[in-house]
Amino acid sequence: MTEEQKKKLEQRLWGIANTLRGKMDADEFRDYILGFIFYKYLSEKMHRYANRILEEDGIEYLDVAEGTEEGDEILEAVREESTEQLGYFLKPSELFSEIARRGNAKGGEGSSRFILDDLQRILASIEQSTMGTESEDDFDKLFEDLDLTSTKLGRTADAKNELIAKVLTHLDDIDFELEKVDSDVLGDAYEYLIGQFASGAGKKAGEFYTPKEVSTILARIVTTGKTRLKSIYDPTCGSGSLLLRVAREVEQVGHYYGQEMNRTTYNLARMNMLLHDIHYSRFDLRQENTLTHPQFELDMRFEAVVANPPFSAQWNANDNMLADDRFSQYGRLAPASKADFAFVQHMLHHLDENGTMAVILPHGVLFRGGAEGHIRRYLIEEKNWLDAVIGLPANIFYGTSIPTCILVFKKCREHAEDVLFVDASGEDYFEKRKNQNFLRDEDIDRIVLTYRERDVNDKFSHRAKVAEIEENDFNLNIPRYVDTFEEEEPVDLNAVVAELRQIDKDMVDIDAKILSFCKELGIEAPI
Repeated sequence: MTEEQKKKLEQRLWGIANTLRGKMDADEFRDYILGFIFYKYLSEKMHRYANRILEEDGIEYLDVAEGTEEGDEILEAVREESTEQLGYFLKPSELFSEIARRGNAKGGEGSSRFILDDLQRILASIEQSTMGTESEDDFDKLFEDLDLTSTKLGRTADAKNELIAKVLTHLDDIDFELEKVDSDVLGDAYEYLIGQFASGAGKKAGEFYTPKEVSTILARIVTTGKTRLKSIYDPTCGSGSLLLRVAREVEQVGHYYGQEMNRTTYNLARMNMLLHDIHYSRFDLRQENTLTHPQFELDMRFEAVVANPPFSAQWNANDNMLADDRFSQYGRLAPASKADFAFVQHMLHHLDENGTMAVILPHGVLFRGGAEGHIRRYLIEEKNWLDAVIGLPANIFYGTSIPTCILVFKKCREHAEDVLFVDASGEDYFEKRKNQNFLRDEDIDRIVLTYRERDVNDKFSHRAKVAEIEENDFNLNIPRYVDTFEEEEPVDLNAVVAELRQIDKDMVDIDAKILSFCKELGIEAPI
């Protein structure tokens, strides 16, 4: 599929999504349209897989007679293989194309046939088909946000049915090209939709989406010098987009790990992984508060760790947390009103010795004092884990206009003698678009290349020795290290004086002309 065709697909899907726009908020109709796309994906994958199994017997999956002895035997055999290989099972009558066809058929008085009850049962059946299997956790309550009884879909059952049938019919007309092994058309389209929803969701967008441009920077940083990763971990994984962006930068990822507090966003992340054809056995996403209820064993280590945690969030910073292995060595906890460094400490605890960690944080973490200043000093002076500080432009995130930065950490640094500072916040390093700033490809490339080469560029980057940072009392505010001051051109005072004298001389001539005109007209002169 060409780039132009892909854009048309994305725009077509967005058009279908807008069928629901007038009914509910962006974050609400997001759950419906993405859930239906996911259901279509599961159906098409199931259909193709079942046909492949039955090909030797010359049977087409849709032709299997459900409810007959022979048909049920065939379906049971397909079920066993499908739940093991795909992680779930759908009967022929439960496939997306079949429910869309029934919804498109006209019932009494020309209305769509009623399919909501069937659709609700099918979505529940998908989850039930995984019970007792290895994929059970990955599908558990996956469709719980698709409330087909919501009055936002329509005031009456028939109105709801008409709307849903219309959406399913439009989706059924789209070919996701799953048969193309190298194609990730659907995954890309899904990411596009997530981004579109984020742009209209205001502050809520920060809960589930990191702009692709920023994700790309983090992904390229943590994969520097590597073609394969044993593991990736995101402790605030949102929709899973950052994990998937890292995977794009290498040939292979062994396993994906993530934790997300918001239940709806957690469901979205699991769908996103499956839609990108990540096998259920290769990802482990869990739902809970990362800081107070970490879901992975504390002795687990990951080769790449990335995150865009909620900025300056509140957390349970009581004294009991000082006994936690993640925080105990620092002697201080991040403030209860600002959990930024608590996330940093958590991530560093899980970072492998040969790994790289990149995290997006508000600028305040660079210079705030108290416990945060103590933690900064410990990380630099005692551990020497801080590898780079990268300042980003303001207003590049959905839902907030504050300037942000990327902190990069390594436990075994190749350049242990200094810390790289990059100031990419200047107007030359981004593009202004309507209400939001945007990083262009060349801006991303410049930041990543500067990090990888550790280049020193006037007014853009600087390598600071630990002694220099110590002189600044471990304050990491970027202007202390990268001088972006632009000197004004010197003023030639003699030229200015000469210009003023010439203006005075010209004014004398002008005044004389005005007097002459007034006298000629017989009126009083204004001077």
